[in-house]
Amino acid sequence: MDAQGRGHAGDVDPADQWVFNPNTGSYELRLNPVADDSQSRYGSRRTSAPRQRSSSPDERTSTPAEPGAGERSGGRTGDRVRSRTGERASERADRPGSRSARRAEAKLPAQRRARASERSGSAEGPGRGGGRGRRKAKRQLSGKQKALRIGGGVVGLVLVGGCIAGTVLYQKLNGNINKIDVGENNPAVTDGPVNILVIGTDARSGKGNTGYGDKGSVGHADTTLLFHVSEDRSNATALSIPRDMITDIPQCETTLENGEKKIIPGEQGVRFNTSLGQADRNPKCTWDTVEKLTGVQIHHFMMADFNAVKELSTAIGGVEVCTRKPINDPKSHLKLKAGKHVVEGEQALAFVRTRHAVGFGSDLDRIKLQQQFLSSMIRKMKSSGTLTSPSKLFKLSNAATKALTVDTGIGSVKKLMDLANDLKRVNIKNITFATVPVVDNPNDPATVVLNRQKAEPLFEMVREDKSLTGKNKKKKADKPKAKKAPASEVNVSILNGGGPSGAAATTADWLLNRGVGQAASGGNAAQQLSKTRLEFPPSQEGEAARLADMLKLPASALKKTEDSGSSMTLTLGKDFSEPGKSPGAPDKAPSGVDKVRANDKNVCAK
Repeated sequence: MDAQGRGHAGDVDPADQWVFNPNTGSYELRLNPVADDSQSRYGSRRTSAPRQRSSSPDERTSTPAEPGAGERSGGRTGDRVRSRTGERASERADRPGSRSARRAEAKLPAQRRARASERSGSAEGPGRGGGRGRRKAKRQLSGKQKALRIGGGVVGLVLVGGCIAGTVLYQKLNGNINKIDVGENNPAVTDGPVNILVIGTDARSGKGNTGYGDKGSVGHADTTLLFHVSEDRSNATALSIPRDMITDIPQCETTLENGEKKIIPGEQGVRFNTSLGQADRNPKCTWDTVEKLTGVQIHHFMMADFNAVKELSTAIGGVEVCTRKPINDPKSHLKLKAGKHVVEGEQALAFVRTRHAVGFGSDLDRIKLQQQFLSSMIRKMKSSGTLTSPSKLFKLSNAATKALTVDTGIGSVKKLMDLANDLKRVNIKNITFATVPVVDNPNDPATVVLNRQKAEPLFEMVREDKSLTGKNKKKKADKPKAKKAPASEVNVSILNGGGPSGAAATTADWLLNRGVGQAASGGNAAQQLSKTRLEFPPSQEGEAARLADMLKLPASALKKTEDSGSSMTLTLGKDFSEPGKSPGAPDKAPSGVDKVRANDKNVCAK
């Protein structure tokens, strides 16, 4: 940091704490500054010399001497030039590159000689610096180089209540982050798929937010997304969960501000958004509700309020949105002409909160606006103009860390950096936003209920790590290796361990109609299974192969038992839909599911 700047000459600019590591090919945070003349960890050097005086126009246009030029200027020709300007011989002797200086350097120890050599190569040409020509020059970095030092290898996807942004995080921002213990301490980075619950609350806290949300609200789950990133990081799916969907909220344990543990009873048939805020419920309750609803195991959560949308959109210089018709919503205070606009701050918040002036005026229409906003912000964050601007990166990092509340598993800058580095590998064209399928609630027109026929296959795709883009890598299913016995020799008992109601009896009838010797329904299984299972003794391996072929079961569904006298038992799991159809997730999302790609620039609100 410059002595004439914000501190003393020995202070360190945060931008210079990022050092390129040639072993990893990325920039890393170095918290302990090195001494002026010492070599840094990865060979990068930063001097802390005082600011040099401004050069005159003539001095700024002077050309640095070529190798050996210093020696020549110390000879006769150089003496004549110097004598014309009145230079004293003693000044020539001190000049770097002169014979006197080189003789002095030759007598120094190797380390000091190296430092002297550095001083001689510090661009202090003739006439620069006057009598203080031995001051070290400060190495100048381009704007792009500064940005790389600050944010190299750190930018990732951060979803927050109506906005998504890449963030630059470093150690000094640790104090900005709020964290909540939800009883889970999952690692920031895992080898498998990653599921992040993103919650935007309608709390009215914060400057300028008293006019938004419900008066007196403690902050409900106003905007909720389940963000799934595939195991190979090739794609991601963001499922928007309608806040007015009627669902069951399970019992959950929370930690109060005083550290006391509290068990909060569950509720049945209530709005999803009451999973947060009501009766002291914290994000753990929303976490449990989403896991029960979707069957997807969550690893982390991120939560933010209205300020996140305002501050993050401003930090990146605005987000482009589009509307096909003029919007004038007195509820959200949004006024826009038809066409494309760049919104930020209060206007950005108004855009993601408006609903009365678009579509049918429902929360489902507002979700479409939020998904458009999120997609556009991702594109903006991926643009080089944002990531190479030091000022935008600093604003963004500060705004993001102040806005976030996270679980303890990612409750530090280091952990968030690791997560961001992991998630940034997802290509923007393979990020898909979709809305959980719902239908109108016949008992309450202000709410909706889950459309299970379409929602279950969608949830199964997420559970089995299948992309909504429809471009999943097809794996060749393993087939049972045993020779198939005739269908008439098959004798099986069928249990329902998670399939549709009545699936065991339906499957038994289906098999009998296709020539199976014996098939009987045993009712419900003692426990629920996520995947269908066929258990058989070694003596019936051929019969099991035949049954698996008829029901299109993969080899992984077959389990050989040790009891040679037992019969075959087929337990239908949650992946089972109907007999004759291969259990598991479909390769494509069900028809009618609203979805949009993050790279689609033509999305426009209707």
